[in-house]
Amino acid sequence: MLSDSEAKELLSFLHLDTRADVRGQATEYILGLTGTRDGCRYLQTQPGFLKALITLTADSSIAIVKDCYHALINLSADETLHETLIKEADILPMLFRNLLDPEYVFADRICTILTNLTRHERTCREVFRVMQEQDVGLAKVVEIFCIEGFNKKALLHYLGPLLSNLTQLPESRHFLLDKERCVVQRLLPFTQYEGSVTRRGGVVGTLRNCCFDYMYHEWLLSDAVDILPFLLLPLAGPEELSEEENEGLPVDLQYLPEDKTREEDPDIRKMLIETLLLLTATKVGRQIMKEKNVYPIMREFHKWEKEPQVIASCEKLVQVLIGDEPEAGMENLMEVEIPQDVEQQLKDLDTKEQEQVEKETLLLLRQEAEKEVVEQPNMQNPEGLER
Repeated sequence: MLSDSEAKELLSFLHLDTRADVRGQATEYILGLTGTRDGCRYLQTQPGFLKALITLTADSSIAIVKDCYHALINLSADETLHETLIKEADILPMLFRNLLDPEYVFADRICTILTNLTRHERTCREVFRVMQEQDVGLAKVVEIFCIEGFNKKALLHYLGPLLSNLTQLPESRHFLLDKERCVVQRLLPFTQYEGSVTRRGGVVGTLRNCCFDYMYHEWLLSDAVDILPFLLLPLAGPEELSEEENEGLPVDLQYLPEDKTREEDPDIRKMLIETLLLLTATKVGRQIMKEKNVYPIMREFHKWEKEPQVIASCEKLVQVLIGDEPEAGMENLMEVEIPQDVEQQLKDLDTKEQEQVEKETLLLLRQEAEKEVVEQPNMQNPEGLER
């Protein structure tokens, strides 16, 4: 790494009034450092370089600004640098100011940095606090997320994962679920957004996090929000259901066309099922989902699904939908206290089940591979090659 004198000299080049070619070379060098773990850890001890990168995001040279943002993305990917970037380098005011600019070219890179910085609760809470102080607020983030084309030069898809990360905080969830604001309703259509798996997955993750607050379940399932069709439709396929089954479904899921396709991303499918499972935590939630005929959709989905982890989640949901109601005093599954020894037994059982699924999958793959074995030509002395 750099000696103290070399670091001081390099830092002197990272100013807006330095010659453009010198600034560019210095920025490229810093970008190179951020490409390695050791380089990132070195820069953690040099907040002056981090502040210089933030300052140079206002450079007149697009190439220099691009390198600065690339370096900041690399740095924000390292969890150990989050606190340094937020508190010592004071990166957040610049990020939020430029994010709200509808003409800002590098807004997508800002979304990526903010998503990285909010992965873990401690720094997520700090980002949320600064958002409020900067008068950005969650309402503004949701607004620019929902206005397609808000930024003419950036897509802002990574605002989806940012919202998902922010909703690990109870205060964020309570804002989105405020019955007077109608915020969560604006996000629902994006569970089927075809333009970006990132945006789609971010919204589904946000809804899943919100469903951890069981006191909102009845409201979410009511006509005021009607969350169920938005969670079920991506999981529904073209299979024909009986007349009785169709009539019990929400209107949007009745008599689906023959070309109806399911969500293509297995991680999103799993999150959708986990969200549905959370909604079965309360007695009223289970009753509504049984009345709305969720089971036939999940039955057909189970026949179609190939991913073992998604199948396992689906089976847990089906067990709740077709099983008997818990005994009195245990109706709210989120409030049931599980003894430690029982919890460990359940974890061990889950592990054994997963190992069995993996073994069965591996055996199936081997069998398929054996079917496809063909005789290979002798390559010891291929024709036309000299020894």
